Amino acid sequence: MTPLEDAQAFVLESCPPREPVMLAREEAGGLVLAEVVVSTELVPPFDNTAVDGYAVRSEDVANVPAELDVIYEIAAGAAPQADLGPGQAVRIMTGAPLPGGADAVVMVEYSERLGEIERNGVMFERVRLGESVRPGTAIRRAGDDVLVGEELFEPGTIITPAIEGVLASVNAQHVKVYPRLRVAVLSTGDELITDGSPLAPGQIRESNKTMLAGMLAEAGCDVVDLGVVRDDEAELERVLRSAAADCDAIVSSGGVSMGDYDVVKAVLGRIADMTWMQMAIKPAKPFAFGMLDGVPVFGLPGNPVSSMVSFELMARPALRRMMGHRQLARPSIVAIVDHDLIRNADGKVHFMRVNGSFQEDGRYHVAPVGAQGSHQLAATANADAMAVVPDGGGVVAGGEVAVLLLR
Repeated sequence: MTPLEDAQAFVLESCPPREPVMLAREEAGGLVLAEVVVSTELVPPFDNTAVDGYAVRSEDVANVPAELDVIYEIAAGAAPQADLGPGQAVRIMTGAPLPGGADAVVMVEYSERLGEIERNGVMFERVRLGESVRPGTAIRRAGDDVLVGEELFEPGTIITPAIEGVLASVNAQHVKVYPRLRVAVLSTGDELITDGSPLAPGQIRESNKTMLAGMLAEAGCDVVDLGVVRDDEAELERVLRSAAADCDAIVSSGGVSMGDYDVVKAVLGRIADMTWMQMAIKPAKPFAFGMLDGVPVFGLPGNPVSSMVSFELMARPALRRMMGHRQLARPSIVAIVDHDLIRNADGKVHFMRVNGSFQEDGRYHVAPVGAQGSHQLAATANADAMAVVPDGGGVVAGGEVAVLLLR
């Protein structure tokens, strides 16, 4: 059997990152930056107020209450009309630019409108302010978030919604990123039913492709669903060659066991450069990987739990590497076992499906989901982690075990 680490290294080395591309910012969400982002603008671009209120000279409100002339208003998006003089204020809305002469803002909550007064034939609103403020109060200075020339994000950064917002704020219209993969997924077999019709003897309902399509989408790939291909070598070859011409990777399930001889193994063995493995893990011992016209092909086992585990351990990290991610594996944590994780020694590492949560002791505690059979997807579906149980008799309650967090 092949140690898991050796199989992973072999696959990862065969799946280097794709060539970066320039994309419009709006199309880059969730992708990985391929070069540093340097700001060409200040954020904010001008001194502005952090609150609704009155822009003042702080010396005019050193003693309160203070009554001032309101010479005009500034809304967000408007420009100041004139500088402040002694005894004057400007009514100002959050985000509006600070007028010249003002060095602080008094919040509107500390104000009282007094009506209008005439000065030299001009009518002014009067306001009574009840708070003294120091210079700089409630003012956001130009560039206090981002400076021109500042390196904002390093290569390898995932573009989250917040980062998209920052890119917009500095007018980064395009970014260099690793492209999203188009990944074909298919199932094969005359026994698979997808149309909801009653099952005939020997038939089963397709589930692996449905599951894998969702896992591919969750991993950030664009999914090309090739459906179910019947047990016809010529048709399967046509589908696979078409997928290799149109997609960046291919994922299939079934037909990779050592004793299998079906259309998947026959066709891939003939048209692709494949390596068939028996990995020292349970479930997901059988696995195949190779290249079809330069496109990676991941052959996952047919049992649904094995297919899921194989995807998590082998396909997902490789696909993430191709999309430029630096963190390839699921997050890992050392957990406390609340119920025995019993197994037999068989030379394999067991990936037992568990549920876990953080408890009052600050530690992550796990317990098995129940049935651990490689065909029992319903029992596995609610698992939020996989415990990595080394060869031996298992881990008793109260012991520690490494777990991979699935969500």
